[in-house]
Amino acid sequence: MRGEHELARNLVEAGEFIEIFVDTPLAEVQRRDPKGLYKKARRGELKNFTGIDSPHEAPQTAEIHIETSCYSAEQAADYIVEQLRKRGLLH
Repeated sequence: MRGEHELARNLVEAGEFIEIFVDTPLAEVQRRDPKGLYKKARRGELKNFTGIDSPHEAPQTAEIHIETSCYSAEQAADYIVEQLRKRGLLH
């Protein structure tokens, strides 16, 4: 996964790729799962599911990092928008 992120970053000009790491523990993601996809993945009904039978590699060079277990979805979205505005990417 990290290699794919770096490949994407290298396909565009410097400053055009902004990686946002929405950092949430697996247990919290499963608890929040409104569609029951993690339960299906654990039963083997979904293959290559991140965190279950497909590895997750946290980005090492994300421009924006937010630990969502500390914030509501709305607060996390506001933080990301604020960070993008600070970088001059949103007006």
